[in-house]
Amino acid sequence: MASRSGAGANDPYARELARQTREQEKARRAAEAEAKRQAREQKLAYESARAQEAVDLTYVVENDAEQLSTLLRRAVLDSRALTFDRLKQGFVPTVFTPPRGHSKPVPLPRWEEYEPTPPRGLLGALGFGRKNYDVDVEAARKRFDKALRKHARDEKARAEKTNRARAEHARENQQEAARIETWNARVDERRDAYRVREVEAVEWFVDQVLAASEYPHGFPKAHKVSYQADTGDLLVEIDLPLEDVVPAARSYRYVKSRDEITPVPRPDKERKDLYAAVLAQTALRTVHDLFAADPDGVVRSIALNCHVATIDRATGRAVHPCLITLQTDRDKFDQLVLTQVDPRACLKGLRSLVSPNPYELEPVRPLVTFDLNKFRLMDSMDVVAGLDSRPVLTDLTPTEFEHLVRQLFEAIGLESVNTQPSKDEGVDAVAMNTDPVMKGLCIIQAKRSAKVVPFETVSALAGVVEHKRAAKGILVTTSWFGRASEAFANEHGRLELLDGANLVHLFKEHMDLDVIPGPVPPQRRPR
Repeated sequence: MASRSGAGANDPYARELARQTREQEKARRAAEAEAKRQAREQKLAYESARAQEAVDLTYVVENDAEQLSTLLRRAVLDSRALTFDRLKQGFVPTVFTPPRGHSKPVPLPRWEEYEPTPPRGLLGALGFGRKNYDVDVEAARKRFDKALRKHARDEKARAEKTNRARAEHARENQQEAARIETWNARVDERRDAYRVREVEAVEWFVDQVLAASEYPHGFPKAHKVSYQADTGDLLVEIDLPLEDVVPAARSYRYVKSRDEITPVPRPDKERKDLYAAVLAQTALRTVHDLFAADPDGVVRSIALNCHVATIDRATGRAVHPCLITLQTDRDKFDQLVLTQVDPRACLKGLRSLVSPNPYELEPVRPLVTFDLNKFRLMDSMDVVAGLDSRPVLTDLTPTEFEHLVRQLFEAIGLESVNTQPSKDEGVDAVAMNTDPVMKGLCIIQAKRSAKVVPFETVSALAGVVEHKRAAKGILVTTSWFGRASEAFANEHGRLELLDGANLVHLFKEHMDLDVIPGPVPPQRRPR
């Protein structure tokens, strides 16, 4: 047995097998080690990427907070105030590009591509095959002639299409040049009108200034303006951003054990202080932008009301509270060094009214509101005194119905007056709500009708609301509205439709008056 063992140890085959086994084991251990090394590197790279992601997120919120903190300073240091010249547009004609596939002429067909091969060799020299060749040449000539005619037709079509496209391109360039020329001429006209204090031109330019002011993402652009030419007073109302414009996180960190990027919350006091500073800066910046854009001194003083459009957390209803209101003249405002002021202290120095708790939407009463002098007003009549115990609204004259509606809104709590007939652009009455948490000017249109109110009437009221820069348009009727009108009003957001059924309840609730609106609307089919 011993001699066999010794012989096995000297067996070349056994030694080779043992060597291969050792090599395989060595390779296996090396592969495992490499796999572990790669896994460690991948894990480290992943963790590093996640950590960098947290760093990047932190940079974003820090940058956002920095932008919010320097809203006013950056605007003051940027000397590029909007001017009428900057509102002009330059015309750069576009370069014509031929239709795709039609940029270059297609090469003419070549006879060489159609010509048959003549007989070669001894048979060709002896004339054999000549007859067949001539037949082939004739057939090829016909194909070639057909290809030439098709090429001519195709080339003509290509040229015509290219010429039509070139002409259309030239026409579009001419139209754009004419549009820009008209726009620039209109800008010049408005500049001349602005300098002599024409109300429309001043309000138009102020709209452009407010629209051109660049704010961080999340700032609304809603505003309205009113200018008094005799005094040079400008009234502006803007919407402020909501509290969520301030980043809720101060920074972000990567928690390796949970593989999570978690926000580090911004302290409540810091968040509220920054939001209050944002509101104050926005108010001051708005006044600065308007005065800076008015080197001619057309605007002598500015009254600014700053609102927020939001939802009351207590009631769930839409509200529009005023959080800052101020009034200042140019001389006083020019004395301010806005790059060095504390915005909130500056507002206090201007004797502004500022919400003590904007986070809770605690409102202030505007110092100046949009007045009703922009409308042609008429003396009011008392319609209620002459009504029977239960009047039918459709039996009233149109004027009586309009005044009755005006009395209804006065009973609700609005300061209402009627406008002169045929001069009101679709306005039957205007109303002002003095409640500081509600928008002010309302356009009221009354329709005494026995049929459904046309959709065109609703859309026309929307146009009047925009033209008058009113907060709301209210369409009152003795009849009813169609689904299209109701959907349009809901989408518009500033239209209120009151049909006959609603009027019955409103007259009873606010005036203790029983009325009959008129015909009953038809039963709607289910959708």
